[in-house]
Amino acid sequence: MTVRGILLGIAITVVFTAANVYIGLKVALTFATSIPAAVISMAVLAAFKNSSILENNIVQTVASAAGTLSAIIFVLPGLVIIGWWTGFPFWTSFGICAAGGVLGVLFTIPLRRAMVTTSDLPYPEGVAAAEVLQVGAKAREEKSADSNEGLLAVVWGAVGAAAMSLITASRLAVGEAAGAFKAGPGYSSYGMQFSLALIGAGYLVGLSVGVAMLFGIFIAFGAALPMLTSQTPFAGGDISAFVEGIRSREVRFIGAGAIAVAAIWTLTKLAGPVVSGVISTMGAHKASKTAGGDTRDVDLSPVWIVVLTVASLTLIGFLLQTFLAGTPLAASTAKLIWTALPFIFIVGFAVAAITGYMAGLIGASNSPLSGVGILAVLLCAVLFVAVVAPGPGERKALVAFALFATAIVFSIGTIANNNLQDLKTGQLVGATPRAQQWALIIGVIAGALVIPPVLNLLNQASGFAGAPHLPTQVGAPLGAPQANLIAALAQGVIEQNIPWMRIIQGGAIGVGLVILDEVMGKLKWIRLPPLAVGMGIYLPMAVTLPVVIGAVIGHFYDMWANRRKDPEHPKRLAVLVASGMIVGESLFGVLYAGLIVAAQVGYIKVADAGAPLALVGANFAPATAVAWGVFGAIIALLYGWELRRVKRSS
Repeated sequence: MTVRGILLGIAITVVFTAANVYIGLKVALTFATSIPAAVISMAVLAAFKNSSILENNIVQTVASAAGTLSAIIFVLPGLVIIGWWTGFPFWTSFGICAAGGVLGVLFTIPLRRAMVTTSDLPYPEGVAAAEVLQVGAKAREEKSADSNEGLLAVVWGAVGAAAMSLITASRLAVGEAAGAFKAGPGYSSYGMQFSLALIGAGYLVGLSVGVAMLFGIFIAFGAALPMLTSQTPFAGGDISAFVEGIRSREVRFIGAGAIAVAAIWTLTKLAGPVVSGVISTMGAHKASKTAGGDTRDVDLSPVWIVVLTVASLTLIGFLLQTFLAGTPLAASTAKLIWTALPFIFIVGFAVAAITGYMAGLIGASNSPLSGVGILAVLLCAVLFVAVVAPGPGERKALVAFALFATAIVFSIGTIANNNLQDLKTGQLVGATPRAQQWALIIGVIAGALVIPPVLNLLNQASGFAGAPHLPTQVGAPLGAPQANLIAALAQGVIEQNIPWMRIIQGGAIGVGLVILDEVMGKLKWIRLPPLAVGMGIYLPMAVTLPVVIGAVIGHFYDMWANRRKDPEHPKRLAVLVASGMIVGESLFGVLYAGLIVAAQVGYIKVADAGAPLALVGANFAPATAVAWGVFGAIIALLYGWELRRVKRSS
């Protein structure tokens, strides 16, 4: 653990956290940063003769902790969407992320021995990150010409995605093709975002998730929308707006019901292993001490664990009190704080155990963290209503407080979802858990410093769909789909206007999806993860269709890779290019948001402050054709580079 490694980890943190915040607000998916962080770390530290695989591991640990903390954007923007906040107060937002994130690190400490050291959980991303570090160390020792290949793959992916975003920003190409059409007695719609980040996300989630999302698209746009629009007379006007209104008010709650059932089913299946893992922790810890185990197999001391836990809970209590001051709930401050603190501590630890286990089982990227968030906000809202019984003037404040408390629980879950992966990587490369745990805490603090300003920048430049205060002179706001859903559920429970019928219908679909997935698993067919199907129903087609395309392209690429002598090499290259696509588009999005804000406040002079890089007018006729052509060409070029690189090295 070196100062150099910590500073490099923080630098990478700034980049990946900003990228993850942007992509999460756009598509409700974040990407695991461990592998690209490890690749960049190896490339940079290769310039120093005294660097080692353990120092690379510390860099990767810091950066991955901050990258995963960015999933807090699944909840926190809900406070802006419901109109309680107009922006993100820095110290309050920092405190939520920092206090919850540190508790996430601390809660995984007693889980490490049972879930990492003595467990047979696969930890796919943790094992992959360790493999990348080991291959890089070997390549450096052998002075291989390909030692920087991984960094080159990330750079090419980033350049390709940024180029597509730049052409879109110039208005020479549209960012999205969309429309509505007659479908039987009703109407439906279609959409396609020309996003390389979504293509990359499709490769990372794989064919099973991609096909499941496609199934969700068929349910939403092939069945639910035509049926529901046929039951609502079209009064004229914009047909696309009419169809989108039905999708937003009704179809997405069907998706929410399916997601909730899928999340409950997943948690039910994991309940036994999680409980037994927690119970066995103390036994494993005692056995290792009496046996005089590995002196490097040590965690943070109990004194530090207690001090940091008390400090985090004290900060959380202060945040809760400050939040309630001056609101209609001020008279109930003590009652709400003493309800919220045990809720955050107990449910937070349960969420840490659940998400940590799920990440070990299926990977942090595929872990149904959002489903856990949905259940947490429903439980939180029901609990607060039982404690306060709010009147009409108190309901909005209670919705905001429920989102605030849930955000802290969610920050605990986001960190636990990733930490055990990092500790698995450390175990495989011979790291000391205590050093990694300090690195994780440093990563949390670094990420917590980055998230509020990035959120404020994006809010000021684009805003979030559903928020009452949106910037002028700007195109479509960021969708923030998960934050919208969680805010809607909290509002529905507390204000008693939740569309239960649609949620129940979605729940029934979710039950059917669970049964279908289990049957397909028994038959050894491709699985259809119910959570992914639910996301296909809930999200707009413009967001999910590129993910499906990326998954299908990636499947055929992997089939080609499996015929190679060393199939893991081309697959690893593809993972890094896909990560680069996400990083490139996301960072361009953040920088472009900064340009928009600068144009709006007059720092730069352009004809259209909402499109500062525009070269043509908004109605440029060939823009759709240009988008399809450039989009396809960049995908072909990137995969072509991968194919040539693999053939050259084989």
